[in-house]
Amino acid sequence: MRILLVEDDERIARDVMTALGEAGFVIDREASGEEAWFKGDVEDYDGVILDLGLPDLDGLKILRRWRDAGREFPILILTARGNWAERVEGIEAGADDYLPKPFRMEELLARLRAIMRRSFGQSTSALTVGPITVDTRHQRIAVKGEPVDLSPQEFRLVSYLAHHAGRAVSQSELLEHLYPADTDATTNSIEVLVGRVRRKLGVDCITTRRGFGYIMAGDS
Repeated sequence: MRILLVEDDERIARDVMTALGEAGFVIDREASGEEAWFKGDVEDYDGVILDLGLPDLDGLKILRRWRDAGREFPILILTARGNWAERVEGIEAGADDYLPKPFRMEELLARLRAIMRRSFGQSTSALTVGPITVDTRHQRIAVKGEPVDLSPQEFRLVSYLAHHAGRAVSQSELLEHLYPADTDATTNSIEVLVGRVRRKLGVDCITTRRGFGYIMAGDS
């Protein structure tokens, strides 16, 4: 899952990026409000963590611009401001949740996962597709109840396909959501990754729809 972190405080940004990386997310980070607004306007993120107190463009303005443009990705607001009315304003402007500073990293991850689950219509951190269970909180995969050892990148692939179960996901979409923007990964990298996962989970767990992409379906 690819996350946009909009935070101008270097220490907070570094700590959040470390926690997100350890939790299995791919992260783009922007300190500039203008740059963040542009990225969110043209990129398809799975979630956004948005600080309100940005130096060049206020976080609430960015939020409103995205929602007015029809951008529907889930947004978690970070704010050091104690004004409850401003928090309400953020929610009414289209934020999915907010977290006041200072915060514990465990709560940030829990809130981020929660708004992302809601965006996919899920109620728990465990997602089941056919015989495959994906535990997004603990980054674990099981097939028919038996745990399967996957690398972090293999887990990201299975998790992304499971969240989009029943839909063909193209190689270009997987490249965008599984690898950082500055990666040298190619479509061949995706083919190799899918091949490894098929060997571990079973060849029928991920099917190919020629010309469209890879599908994980509930009856696989």
